[in-house]
Amino acid sequence: MTAEELLERYAKGDRTFQSAQLSGADLKGADLSGINLQSADLTGADLSGTNLTNANLNDANLSRASLTSANLSGISCASSNLSLAELNGANLSKANLSRSNLTSANLDKANLSGANLTATNLSRASFFQADLNRANLTNANLTGANMDQADLTATILSGVQLLEAKLKGCKLRAVNLQNCNLSGIQLIDVDLSVADLGEANLKKACFPGSNLERANLQGANLMGANLSRANLKRADFTNARIYGWNIENADFTGAIMPDGEIYQPQTSDGELHQPESSEKLSQKVTSMTRKIIRTEKAPAPVGPYNQAIAATGTMLFVAGQIAIDIRLNDIVYTDDVAKQTEQVMANLEAILTEAGATWLDVVKTTVFLKDMNDFAAVNAVYAKYFDASTAPARACVEVARLPKDVLVEIDCIAVI
Repeated sequence: MTAEELLERYAKGDRTFQSAQLSGADLKGADLSGINLQSADLTGADLSGTNLTNANLNDANLSRASLTSANLSGISCASSNLSLAELNGANLSKANLSRSNLTSANLDKANLSGANLTATNLSRASFFQADLNRANLTNANLTGANMDQADLTATILSGVQLLEAKLKGCKLRAVNLQNCNLSGIQLIDVDLSVADLGEANLKKACFPGSNLERANLQGANLMGANLSRANLKRADFTNARIYGWNIENADFTGAIMPDGEIYQPQTSDGELHQPESSEKLSQKVTSMTRKIIRTEKAPAPVGPYNQAIAATGTMLFVAGQIAIDIRLNDIVYTDDVAKQTEQVMANLEAILTEAGATWLDVVKTTVFLKDMNDFAAVNAVYAKYFDASTAPARACVEVARLPKDVLVEIDCIAVI
């Protein structure tokens, strides 16, 4: 079948082209949304800029195909061959690529947010600056892959193979790498804040300059690891093995050390004094630990919140705030719910700051609305203050009336 024949039939309403032979076809920039190309041969085809949203490409052969900047949002491409394919800049959000072969594929700057890459072979593939936020990479093979500066926030990485993968400068916020073998891995300038690395093998791993604030490293093997210049504030190292680690110029403020003590910095000349062993710890104090709770057995978050937060520390209960501007001592923006929300958030932030807390310390919020139809506008403002991967748990209710007849009121609970 030629490209012209396919486009002619598609224009007439035909969507089924199973097992079509389209090797080398030029379909650049075509609109093929919803097409069925299951088991088709598209080897070396030019599909750059093509619209393939919600297409069926299961078991298709797209080896060496060009899909640069193509729209593949929501496609089903399970068990397909995309080895050496050009997918740079492509939109693959919520695509199903499970069990596919993407060996040496180019996915630089591609959007793979929410994509299913379970058991996919991604060895030596390039994901430079790609967006993999909340993607599912369970049991995927990323051996030798280039993930530099990629966003893997809240990505599911259980059972993933990362041997020799390049991860410099990538975002791994709130990922679960519990029990993973990451021995010798290079994680330079990586954001691993709130990540779960419990019981992980990090022997001789390199984390210089990385952010591991509030990360869970309980029982991890950090023997010979390089944590120089790392941000380890409030990280949990309980029962971690640390012999021979390099912690030069690392910041352990508030971290739980292997023996359970909470490290507090001691200064003599303004410079942070870092511990070489748990014997240099100050007396034990109460400090916050925070863990994101997620389960597939309950509805997934559909906004800037998490299912639950497990936290310990000093609890801060902030009273419900409404849109009062203290400069006027009166309600502002009486007919604009978005602007009222901005004022509410500013009032909450002022109270948190006075208590020595930040938005990162908030574990629960409640949003009270006069009209639930205002939810989208309020949520858009609220989302500016919380990263979806680490946002607190939240409840939102419509009420008959609010103080001073405002449109929105928000309270919160923080742990510091």
